[in-house]
Amino acid sequence: MLDEKHAPKVIAKSETLSAKRIFEVIRNEGEEELSRPKASLMWSGVAAGLMISLSVLGEAIFRTYLPDAQWSYLLENIGYSLGFLVVILGRMQLFTENTITTVLPVMNTPTGAMIGRTAMLWMIVLSANVVGAFVAALLFAYTSAIPAELLPAIEELSRHATGFTAAEAFQRAIPAGVLVAAIVWMLPESEGFEIFVILIFTWLIAAGDFTHIVAGSVEMAFLQVQGLLSFPDAMFGFFLPVLAGNILGGTAIFALIAFGQVRHELEDEI
Repeated sequence: MLDEKHAPKVIAKSETLSAKRIFEVIRNEGEEELSRPKASLMWSGVAAGLMISLSVLGEAIFRTYLPDAQWSYLLENIGYSLGFLVVILGRMQLFTENTITTVLPVMNTPTGAMIGRTAMLWMIVLSANVVGAFVAALLFAYTSAIPAELLPAIEELSRHATGFTAAEAFQRAIPAGVLVAAIVWMLPESEGFEIFVILIFTWLIAAGDFTHIVAGSVEMAFLQVQGLLSFPDAMFGFFLPVLAGNILGGTAIFALIAFGQVRHELEDEI
């Protein structure tokens, strides 16, 4: 039997966070993000756009050096998780994380001012992510920072990512938005196991051939800066459909489900 002195500690360690507590943790994080200076959001977003390129690079390394076998596809997609690990654990501003983190405060306090602040943050972070993606693409395409033997795999991955029809790109972006939002929802309860949560769910994005607006922007930019993809095809065939799908998956579906779990509990406190 446990003595009275040690019982509270054991209980505290075995406690799991309720849906309401997770909601509050993420909502507080969202409010902190909304209160950050615009310059901080911008530079953090540029850094995220740059570092997410490690997902493209990691996948290209695996594709280049793995043998041509049926199981290679599943293994090479581990490389896709590298950029997400750096960005999420490094607390950088990634647009698809913001589709749930900063939306929960809006759902909790749906005022015009809160909606405006969220929209501004989205614009800053998304623009900064894209700038970072283009900088990474220029480094890939026009410097010797990346070994030449990796470039064919990067181009192959880029052509595949941007080669869907607009309708396909939109639909494949919805699961990606849901999966990234699921990572955000699970992290507060995953202390000590964050790496595995991020690794497994971002691997699933790649293995499922889903489309992600920021990682995909690196691939889009890699083709664009070399004149291999026209602006209309990039914007209307890839960027806007994927953006809409990620927002629908991350915000309209997952955030509403998350809010629905706790809405009545929050109302009881008012």
